[in-house]
Amino acid sequence: MGVLSGKVVLVTGGGRGIGRECALLAAQEGASVVVNDLGASVGGDDLGSAGPAEEVAAEIRAAGGQAVSNSDSVSSMNGVKAMVEQAMDVFGGLHSVVNPAGILRDGMFHKMTEEDWDAVIEVHLRGAFNVTRATVEHFRNQGEGSYVLFTSTSGLIGNIGQANYAAAKLGVMGLSRIIAMEGAIKSVRSNIIAPFAWTRMIATIPVKDEASAARVDRMKNGMRADQVAQLAVALASPEAKAVSGQIFAVRGNEIVLFDQPRPVRSVSRMEGWTPASILEQAMPSMGASFTDLGATGSVFPYDPV
Repeated sequence: MGVLSGKVVLVTGGGRGIGRECALLAAQEGASVVVNDLGASVGGDDLGSAGPAEEVAAEIRAAGGQAVSNSDSVSSMNGVKAMVEQAMDVFGGLHSVVNPAGILRDGMFHKMTEEDWDAVIEVHLRGAFNVTRATVEHFRNQGEGSYVLFTSTSGLIGNIGQANYAAAKLGVMGLSRIIAMEGAIKSVRSNIIAPFAWTRMIATIPVKDEASAARVDRMKNGMRADQVAQLAVALASPEAKAVSGQIFAVRGNEIVLFDQPRPVRSVSRMEGWTPASILEQAMPSMGASFTDLGATGSVFPYDPV
C-alpha cells in the first residue's frame, strides 16, 4: 500500500526528466498513471513524438503497475480535456495532476522575440491554467483533488536571460495560491515546487565562466530528478491534506519552504508625500530592506545536501 494507493494521477511532461520520475514513483506508490508527454524538443519547436510517454507507461506496466500514455500538448485546452477523458475512460477517475511539462527559450530581454515570449508563456502559464481549469470542477464535485504545479527560482528570485520563463513561473505561483484559497472548502489543494535537478532543460544553460561551470556541475552531480519526485508524489497524496497554497523547493536531499510576499517595512508622512520627499526620505529609510539583484546562485551558494 503506497501513499497513492487507489488514486489516478495525470503527470504531464512525463516522458523525461522530473515528469518521468514523478510518473514512475506515483505508480510505485499505488497510483494508476496517465503519462503525458508531447515528445518535443526543449524549445518545443518540433512536431514531437509519442515515444517518450509510451516508453514510461510501458515501463510502469512491465513493473506490474497501471499506466497509459498520451501525447497531447498542455498548451491546448482540447488536448488537456482529452487527457482527462482518457483518465476517466481507462481508470474511472482522476485525483491529482502533477504538471512539470515545460520548454525553454532563453535570451536577454532586449533581444527576446515575441515568438519566444509567447511560446514559453503558452506552455508554462497557459498550460498550468489548462490542466487546472479542465479538472477543477471534477475535483470540487468529488470533494477531493490535488495539484502539484511547478514554478522556478528564475521567477521567485530571478535569473538573467529568462524573462519569459520567470514571468510564466511567477504567474504559476499566483494561480496556485488562488486555486488553493478557493478550493479549501472543497478539499481541493494546490502547491508548487521550484525544482533543482539535472534535466535536459538545465543542460541548455550556457557555461560562460568558471562560476557557471561550477554551478552546472553541482546540479549535474548533486541534484537529481528523482529527489524532486519524492516531494511531488507526497504532495499529490491525500495524506498531505493539511498542505495547500505553499511554495517549496527541492535541492538534492534538502526540502525548502519559501516565504510569500508580505510587507517588510513601511514609512508614513502625516502631511503626505511628494516626489521630492519620497526620494529624500522614504527611499533612504527603506533602502536597508531592499532585495538585492542577486540571482539564484547568490541565495543558494552552498553545495546541495
